[in-house]
Amino acid sequence: MGMVGGGPGAFIGNVHRMAAALDGQIELVCGAFSSHATRSAEAGRQLFLPADRVYPDYETMIQTEKQLPVGQRMDFISIVTPNHLHFAPAKLALENGFDVVCDKPITFSTSEAVELVQLVNKTGRLFCLTHNYTGYPMVRQARAMVHSGVLGTVRKVVVEYPQGWLASRIEATGQKQAGWRTDPAQAGKAGCMGDIGTHAENLAEYITGLQIESVAADLTTFVEGRKLDDDGSVLLRFAGGAKGVLLASQISVGEENNLKIRVYGEKAGIEWNQTEPNTLLVKQADRPVEVYRTGGNGLSPEAMLATRLPAGHPEGYLEAFANLYKNFALACRKKAAGENPNIDFPTVEDGLRGMKFIDAVVASSFQNAAWVSV
Repeated sequence: MGMVGGGPGAFIGNVHRMAAALDGQIELVCGAFSSHATRSAEAGRQLFLPADRVYPDYETMIQTEKQLPVGQRMDFISIVTPNHLHFAPAKLALENGFDVVCDKPITFSTSEAVELVQLVNKTGRLFCLTHNYTGYPMVRQARAMVHSGVLGTVRKVVVEYPQGWLASRIEATGQKQAGWRTDPAQAGKAGCMGDIGTHAENLAEYITGLQIESVAADLTTFVEGRKLDDDGSVLLRFAGGAKGVLLASQISVGEENNLKIRVYGEKAGIEWNQTEPNTLLVKQADRPVEVYRTGGNGLSPEAMLATRLPAGHPEGYLEAFANLYKNFALACRKKAAGENPNIDFPTVEDGLRGMKFIDAVVASSFQNAAWVSV
């Protein structure tokens, strides 16, 4: 793996590095860790990389690595930069024969996402988008139960992602993570909805297998002086007739990362909460609530494949994140062996879905919560 971004002061870059390394399938061999060459070099020293594999920019990294023999050069790049810096390195990597892992949302604009979809289809390269919550074993159990008909026809989806860390204008204090996430020039047209609302959107579509067809959204910027939304409420209409509600907020004081989803079908309902990720509740009429646990008996093959430890040993955020990297590595191996690389991880198409969701939500809110097609 070669990394773009994730240098000094970054948060998500270190998460990616830990997740990629967890299963011993991926080695970080090079990187362009900052737009400043000296900071990139410092990051490389901290990671004990050879000086000649630490690059001043991603262009130099991609072109130099391309000249190395197979088996020595990097096999793919991992992009962990702010949103406005996703597209260019992804495009250059794909054009030069490298697979891509990219943080979400996929790009700064929908037009860029469309171009990446076309480029992936043209080049045949692999592209993984790190919607990491899909990697939890109990999320995969929920998906398997929906798809096997345990719930019957899905009728209602309620998904919420409240945080409280942006309840005040900390971006004005120089806080790096808040700074770029609230800056339209770096984050794009949406703040809260682009940052965590897309996680909720993706989780709802992943578990149910249904696509959101239209939205009616009310976005708000509560913190004075902030340029992007920090709270939003969205009504959802899914293909097939299901209805839903999506709530995303970064001004919900006291909340950490309380991502939660409930799906109700004609026969049963399920509930999963990211703060208790090893538990899935299954609810049916006139019966006690069933509690499914990571590593326990009676789980789907999909859930067991995402599980590393025996029952009673909690698995969490890093393990879920690592499942995407593990599956991506397996897909790379299969593709290199001429086999079908169809393995479960979010794709470039999921990234385009997220960008279209952002467009529709922003447009709807601008039109006083009018229904807008996704």
